[in-house]
Amino acid sequence: MKASLYHYKTLRDTPSDAELISHQLMIKSNMIKPIASGIYSWLPLGTLILKKVENIIRAELSNGGCLEIIMPLVQPKDLWDLSGRSSEYGPELLGFKDRNERDFYLGPTHEEIVTELAKKEVKSHKDLPVTFFQIQNKFRDEIRPRFGVMRAREFLMKDAYSFGSDEKSMNDSYSKMKKIYKNIFDRIGLDYKIVSADSGSIGGDKSEEFHVLADSGEDTLVLSNESEFACNIELMEEKDPKKIEGAKSPDGKGTLCLKKRNRSGSYF
Repeated sequence: MKASLYHYKTLRDTPSDAELISHQLMIKSNMIKPIASGIYSWLPLGTLILKKVENIIRAELSNGGCLEIIMPLVQPKDLWDLSGRSSEYGPELLGFKDRNERDFYLGPTHEEIVTELAKKEVKSHKDLPVTFFQIQNKFRDEIRPRFGVMRAREFLMKDAYSFGSDEKSMNDSYSKMKKIYKNIFDRIGLDYKIVSADSGSIGGDKSEEFHVLADSGEDTLVLSNESEFACNIELMEEKDPKKIEGAKSPDGKGTLCLKKRNRSGSYF
């Protein structure tokens, strides 16, 4: 495409409501345009960059044997009631009624939908294991959207879901997805750390997260200076940073230090 035909404009003034330098630069370079609190339009330059990242993610997942699908953004409330998560998510769920007075949510995640899908598609053990993924917009009615697209109400998300016949199959899928995530983060060139974390409303007894080093990070990580021990501070019995810094690592190797990181991906 000719440069003269490309829609590219820059802004002179720094947006007053943009706290992070990344947020400021994305708006000033005309990558994104705010429409409402936590809701953005992606302009041509931003879309180009977003699609390049999306293509890396899609390629690595496809190379790992994952199958791409597209699930609906609008989800029946009764599926969320069935899983018991309507009350767990609370006000982050944006609900509405259709013309027939049926209740729906704008999907913040898709565990309920993909489980319903698998019930209909997986007919025998021969169909397993299988991992579905999608790259699709989500909506979470954040009480305080901030940091630009880092904590927006509407955002693009890759989510993948594996189904297996037993615990070994689950662990194999878990290991495969972990390798895929490493490939993605390495190709993009991010400095990241894998840490143990709380599963939250997703559930399960184990969760790990990929965190990217960032001075503006919201999460505090506890790391050992001499071993691979790493976890989110939310998992520590002692929550006081002053008491954690310099303490002995739970694995007995080295001492603990704290780092600020931004959560950039997680798997369960």
